[in-house]
Amino acid sequence: MPDALSHLLSLARAVHDPAVAPAGRRGIASVCSAHPLVLEAALGRAARDGGWVLIEATCNQVNQEGGYTGMTPVDFRDLVWSIAGQVGCPRERIILGGDHLGPNPWRHLPADEAMACAGAMIEAYAAAGFVKLHLDASMGCAGEPPALADEIVAERAAALAARAEAVAPGRAVYIVGTEVPVPGGALEALDHLAPTAPQAARQTADVTHSVFARVLSEDVWQRVLALVVQPGVEFGAEDVVFYHPEKAVGLIGALDDLPGLAFEAHSTDYQTVAGLRRLVEDGFAILKVGPALTFAMREALYGLDAIADVLAPGETRLRAVMEAEMAADPSYWQAHYDAARAPFLRHYSYSDRIRYYWARPAARAAIEALFVRLAETGLPDPLLSQFLPRLYERVRLGHIPRHARSMVLAAIADVLDDYGQACVPEGAS
Repeated sequence: MPDALSHLLSLARAVHDPAVAPAGRRGIASVCSAHPLVLEAALGRAARDGGWVLIEATCNQVNQEGGYTGMTPVDFRDLVWSIAGQVGCPRERIILGGDHLGPNPWRHLPADEAMACAGAMIEAYAAAGFVKLHLDASMGCAGEPPALADEIVAERAAALAARAEAVAPGRAVYIVGTEVPVPGGALEALDHLAPTAPQAARQTADVTHSVFARVLSEDVWQRVLALVVQPGVEFGAEDVVFYHPEKAVGLIGALDDLPGLAFEAHSTDYQTVAGLRRLVEDGFAILKVGPALTFAMREALYGLDAIADVLAPGETRLRAVMEAEMAADPSYWQAHYDAARAPFLRHYSYSDRIRYYWARPAARAAIEALFVRLAETGLPDPLLSQFLPRLYERVRLGHIPRHARSMVLAAIADVLDDYGQACVPEGAS
């Protein structure tokens, strides 16, 4: 079994190992972003510490039709490998994953058509060497209710796994289950958020196991790594729901009835380090993070943009370019933000819908122009203190190079460091 698969499975098995106390459990952060700067920060960190790095693409972001990034799974893999080569991260330490792989991008179509597209997508992911595949067929397609019965979801998940096994037999681990909301972020108020009911987690696992054993084999089921459940964490445009272990006691107890499975937590962005660590101790071996990484990137870019405006006023600012891009195409944010607060939220919300615009040519050109301007003007300490206070002292001490790009990478790495601290027991190497 490839080392990547063995590593992931060992994290899940340790949840049930009586020799491993909860305080000794390890986890792994799942980096869910296609932005090159985020990928560089994640791969660079892995190169420095010699650890594993798990990078995932979502069904909407990367698929056989290009997704909103314009990349197929092979394109995304090659981008990751190219950046890895630049920063010295060995390919064998990189785990590629696909998130929410199912009919979601095509749910406006009848179910058979949507599932045919989803099957082609998961084949493309598996053939490209992605080894961690989240099977998510929970959403209704045209003419179906929004949420489907467990039996239907399990049958469709097994059909997707069969497509992956056909092109890459025995070379993938699977994640089953889903969380509310569907990919893209919370739209509703978060004041009624509750952890998944224990009986619902058990039923999802039991039904899916039964279908996998019948449609595929028990061997394939043994490579089902984790169940996605809602631990009671989420973020919206302006709010974050923090992890409260006491509210998830019943759910955590359900792990005793799920041999071999760990939990996977989505939307862990903006949690505290202590909260993330407690999630790992409670059996959440995989912690997904995405918007928090591009949020940190945007903070650093806008801080640098403010510095450039002081040093060279009158130049076109990055923020103005991004505002123009979002105003010209509101499709990625309009349904997510209250109209009265949209001018603020477009740029600064936790939902970070601005992340859908960074790959556009005008945005890329504006970032490069910003870096060039700051290379010409320099980055004086007083302005770093004013606009990038979390990086200021480390730049002064020489721990971060006094270059704009290096500062953006450091801001992203700070978020990844929080996850690294949370995923390893205190005192462990």
